[in-house]
Amino acid sequence: MTEIRVPEMGLVVLVGVSGSGKSYFARRHFAPTQVVSSDFCRGVVSDDENDQSASADAFDLLHHIVRTRLRRGLLTVVDATNVRPNARQALLQIAKEHDVLSVAIVLDVPERVAAERNAARPDRRDLPAHVIPRQRRELRRSLRALGREFKRSYVLTGVDEIDAATIAYEKAWNDRRELTGPFDVVGDVHGCRAELEDLLGDLGYEVERDGQGRAVGASHPGGRTAVFVGDLVDRGPDTPGVLRLVMGMVGAGDALCVSGNHEAKLVRALRGRKVRVAHGLAESLEQLGAETEEFRAAALAFMDGLISHYVLDGGRLVVAHAGLKEDYHGRASGRVRSFALYGDTTGETDEYGLPVRYPWARDYRGRATVVYGHTPTPEAEWINNTICLDTGAVFGGRLTALRYPERELVARPARRVWYEPVRPLSAEAGAGGGAAPVGGGHRESDVLKIEDVLGNGGVETRLMGRVTVREENALAALEVMSRFAIDPRWLVYLPPTMAPAETSALPGYLEHPAEALAAYRDKGVVRVVCEEKHMGSRAVVVVCRDADAARARFGVDDGTTGAVYTRTGRAFFRDPARTAAVLDRVRAAADAAGLWDELDTGWLVLDCELLPWSAKAMDLIRTQYAATGAAARAALPVAFRALARAAERGLDVGGLRERVEARTANAALFRDAYARYCWTVDGLDGVRLAPFQILAGEGSAWASLRDHDWHLAAAERLAAADPTGMLMGTASLAVDLLGADGPEAEAVAWWEKLTAAGGEGMVVKPLGPFPEGVKTQPGIKCRGREYLRIIYGPDYTEPVDLERLRGRSLGRKRSLAMREHALGLEALDRLAGGEPLWRIHQAVFAVLALESEPVDPRL
Repeated sequence: MTEIRVPEMGLVVLVGVSGSGKSYFARRHFAPTQVVSSDFCRGVVSDDENDQSASADAFDLLHHIVRTRLRRGLLTVVDATNVRPNARQALLQIAKEHDVLSVAIVLDVPERVAAERNAARPDRRDLPAHVIPRQRRELRRSLRALGREFKRSYVLTGVDEIDAATIAYEKAWNDRRELTGPFDVVGDVHGCRAELEDLLGDLGYEVERDGQGRAVGASHPGGRTAVFVGDLVDRGPDTPGVLRLVMGMVGAGDALCVSGNHEAKLVRALRGRKVRVAHGLAESLEQLGAETEEFRAAALAFMDGLISHYVLDGGRLVVAHAGLKEDYHGRASGRVRSFALYGDTTGETDEYGLPVRYPWARDYRGRATVVYGHTPTPEAEWINNTICLDTGAVFGGRLTALRYPERELVARPARRVWYEPVRPLSAEAGAGGGAAPVGGGHRESDVLKIEDVLGNGGVETRLMGRVTVREENALAALEVMSRFAIDPRWLVYLPPTMAPAETSALPGYLEHPAEALAAYRDKGVVRVVCEEKHMGSRAVVVVCRDADAARARFGVDDGTTGAVYTRTGRAFFRDPARTAAVLDRVRAAADAAGLWDELDTGWLVLDCELLPWSAKAMDLIRTQYAATGAAARAALPVAFRALARAAERGLDVGGLRERVEARTANAALFRDAYARYCWTVDGLDGVRLAPFQILAGEGSAWASLRDHDWHLAAAERLAAADPTGMLMGTASLAVDLLGADGPEAEAVAWWEKLTAAGGEGMVVKPLGPFPEGVKTQPGIKCRGREYLRIIYGPDYTEPVDLERLRGRSLGRKRSLAMREHALGLEALDRLAGGEPLWRIHQAVFAVLALESEPVDPRL
């Protein structure tokens, strides 16, 4: 019985004459989705699987499917004759393009068996007699070449051997996704054994020693695993000591190690190959020369067995010596190994004679965290979810480790300069991974690219999966974000839109709390909170505890410590001094309330309402609302007097006169409605800021971690801690939806009281626990009867107008609210998780783009 070993990710090519049983073999051993058949493709393009005139188009389709599956990392089995070398070469080229292994399986049956099988198939009875003999001759001529063409090849001779064959799947050597850590990834050691022992001690490892006191292993009592990024050897004082320690850890299962370029070169030197003895190789050869032959042989075998990279923790962590772009994760080829060991070089050298490398990390967009070394840098720094840990220990810098998944850095200073660098360590900052800042303190790696939103079908979110963005909407958002938005480093969140309650059937009402409460009750929500809806303008406040926090977390070093911006990303105040004054008051309140220490953060993002409405919308009020009100107050009384004179002359204008009288009253109510939300402000005098949600802080996206009652209580603490009175709380009422009618009646009465006093209305939000598998609106707004005059016009309460408005459609608005909410939470999760700015902007930009969707703006 032949066991055929195939890679879990790779290309399997079935080879055999027509009638050799390839399709049956494929059905028996592989999933239907893994098999790509030339006959099937021929049928797709011609409606006839035996139409040989369609073969060229069929193989174009087959190659496209194979190319797509291999790009996605899927095992792909090609069911075609493949007896000619040129047919196999096309497939091998595709496998090479995607850096996967290829396996050939030859089904070699007697010519008689193949002929009988074809004769038994109605679609093959007319196969010309010369076809099978010709295919067998071509197969015989190419059998010897299969071993050179494929990584592995199997020849199954005869029906019995074919039927007895079994398939065994092999994981790639670099695929250790089952290892979930926690890990301690250690940067380039370069023979600094003492510093390595110090660092392992700092990380909590217990070093084991042999009878001579030499470190021969280390283990962590908490079960952590060390991962070394390579370059254990050369330059430093004790290459054998480092190898002895790491070999012991790897052998005991306490560590993993990938190869560095220095190990690869040392292996060639130890084997007697011709290499250039430079960059510390001489020191390693001299030190190893003093060791026993047994140790040198063990060290050679260890270094020679190191692989190019590891994929760990379910694909969430990749460790490679010089880094690895996303297309190469988990792949196996010469160019993958070259990239992992040496990086992506231009072929040029710098003024120090060292290779110039492409800054691959600037363009990295992968979800996996990539940890690497190779290029010394003064500080380990995150760039697009990648980090270089080579902080030049051998050059007098530090030996650095990353604790994963905690993303904490631990570093041990070098005991001395062991080797003078060719290029000064301070000059390395912009040389390797693209860490150099560009204009204005921004990094090129922070810049959002349009394909980050339009590519791959949209933006992936935790809450709703992939959210798509239309190209035309993205272009509109690009205009706003590029020309009018605030400093993008502060633009970390945009609030979502909110859907209104279902249209009410109550006389005189378009929106009523009963429908909002029923919407949640019908979804199985147990409790909700009703929040006062302030009639102001939505404002997002990003505030840092001090300038140091702003510099460390947001990379802002111009002295600003935050921002106040609108729901479209524009600065709320034109005067920067006014913004700074608002931030000062918010910061002082957070300090007095103890939130900085309680939440263990140096920055906060707050969702707020800024009052009065006129503070931002005065131009809109003057040109749209006040103009309408003034025109009505000027024209309608004149019309009413004219109708009165007409009535005195005996004309029948009663119905028209009543309508004008009603419109005059409605116009007065309309004017009163918007006037309530306008008052004079002088500087910050008269300005009110009502925070109602603490969105995020260092390491925590509080928007999704805490219920609304926690947020409202925190907002009340901020308001109470503000002696200036600028900060104000938000009134609320918790409602039990499973109780008697009393709580709901109380909520309706509360809403009526708010709106009668001139309030805009309320927002109903769900409180946990939430029903599983049920999508609910994050909030439903229920606006007051008089406030809606501003939205729908002075006369909207007239029966004919109200009946027409009851036909409004809410489906698109609800969908938009759900998608924007998911994107908002995704941006906050990425912000709190320390992800690169472009990843945060990917979700923020999508919210802005969705605002261009054709949805009734009055909803």
